[in-house]
Amino acid sequence: MSAQPMESRMSRLEGAYEQVDRRLDSVDHRLDSVDRRLDSVDRRLDSMDHRFESLQHEMYEGFRLLDGKIDQRFMWTMGGIATSWATTMLAIVFHH
Repeated sequence: MSAQPMESRMSRLEGAYEQVDRRLDSVDHRLDSVDRRLDSVDRRLDSMDHRFESLQHEMYEGFRLLDGKIDQRFMWTMGGIATSWATTMLAIVFHH
């Protein structure tokens, strides 16, 4: 074996290794880009989570206030019915 073919093979292997190294660097850069995008998506999801929590709290407070108003109106309605019934009964009792 002469030195010429061995040098040729070595230079071919070195070239292949350099090409593999460049490709791995390219993959590494792309993965960094994907990682940044995922971080961005994660921040957006966190923001949405906070907004949904705020909305849920506002809805809870709104339903609590509405429940109080319904209870109050129910009591007024029952008071009106009881007053009407009592007035009707008194009218019947004192009419005869």
